[in-house]
Amino acid sequence: MSRKVVRTSKFRHVFGQAVKADQCYDDIRISQMTWDSNFCSVNPKFVAMIVEASGGGAFIVLPLSKTGRIDMSYPNVCGHTGPVLDIEWCPHNDNIIASGSEDCSVMIWEIPEGGLTQPLKDPVVKLDGHSKRVGILSWHPTAHNVLMSAGCDNVVILWNVARGEAAVRIDSLHTDLIYSACWNSDGSQILTSCKDKKLRVLDPRKGTVIAKSFDEPLTLQELDTSSGVLLPFFDPDTGVVYLCGKGDSSIRYFEVTDEAPYVHYLSMYSSKESQKGMGYMPKRGLEVNKCEIARFYKLHERKCEPIVMTVPRKSDLFQEDLYPDTVGPEPSVEADDWFAGKEGKPILISLKDGFVATTKNKEFKVIKSLMSTTSASSVPRHGNGADVQALQNEVKELREMVEDLTKRVTELESKN
Repeated sequence: MSRKVVRTSKFRHVFGQAVKADQCYDDIRISQMTWDSNFCSVNPKFVAMIVEASGGGAFIVLPLSKTGRIDMSYPNVCGHTGPVLDIEWCPHNDNIIASGSEDCSVMIWEIPEGGLTQPLKDPVVKLDGHSKRVGILSWHPTAHNVLMSAGCDNVVILWNVARGEAAVRIDSLHTDLIYSACWNSDGSQILTSCKDKKLRVLDPRKGTVIAKSFDEPLTLQELDTSSGVLLPFFDPDTGVVYLCGKGDSSIRYFEVTDEAPYVHYLSMYSSKESQKGMGYMPKRGLEVNKCEIARFYKLHERKCEPIVMTVPRKSDLFQEDLYPDTVGPEPSVEADDWFAGKEGKPILISLKDGFVATTKNKEFKVIKSLMSTTSASSVPRHGNGADVQALQNEVKELREMVEDLTKRVTELESKN
């Protein structure tokens, strides 16, 4: 008589639970745009969500403690002229957030301590370089002020945000729409997925392909017939990957190991209402004394609902096996040095006493130039169409300069 051997894992009994109603964020008009980004970004200070806006694009930023009903008059970040498609907090400064829009621009915003008291319309930096909508943003994990953007022009741009400059432009490698783009743990490589059904591993500074079109997957995990886009969130500390289906009402989670069959199903969190987007809290924002290993921020049509993933343990003591040292907020290399070739490994922190910021947020400094908007005209380019794009950017820059001068002349004439 054979007995089924059950694989042992400390994460086998992880369970998800939604918070109480008074700990949700209510009466928020989540964006109706049909786009495949998360629509939500969160850090230990704020939660940001893309919302409906008339005459442009906007997102709302709330302190984590501001739960309950949100007044319709609450101020938004509303500087884009087209719908906002993606937002992402800077991992090295909890007050800095980037946004990408249908208006083809990327904007960097600084949120004051305590949140907004009036609408925020002027970004600290505006980055123009894409010719079509910008739907993917990702900050470099270890280099300070390095941001990756990808647009519907099939172009990936690496920005030196402090200088307001596009440092690398990769515009010939993707033959179709870029579906997703992300960094590896130390930011030495980029992985992209594309509509042409190819995965590409890129050298970000050279703009070259290291590997593509992998022959066979290590394993294949069948899910179901749902047609919704999957939003994956991977925790490298625990090896657990969470799959949130957009338009679905569940979160499936699996443990990834180094040995076959590599992916092991753990469980599934289900609820009645479908999710329009999902935010994922960095590890340093979790309550370790409650054995919380992940926290999601689920977007409904009119609210945001936190969902807590917990390992059931009786002890109130710190569980070292659940919380190895994790990535902290301190960058290990500056943007100029990274673009010059210097690598930066993640700086790890202990969560034993919970995360306490021992240093102030990495200060965000912008090297001001004559133009508030910097074009990508002097960028090292990798591929075709460079000259046309450069001319387009220069024309746009000249137009903005003329508009600025005209405005100043009008102001001087009115004073006289």
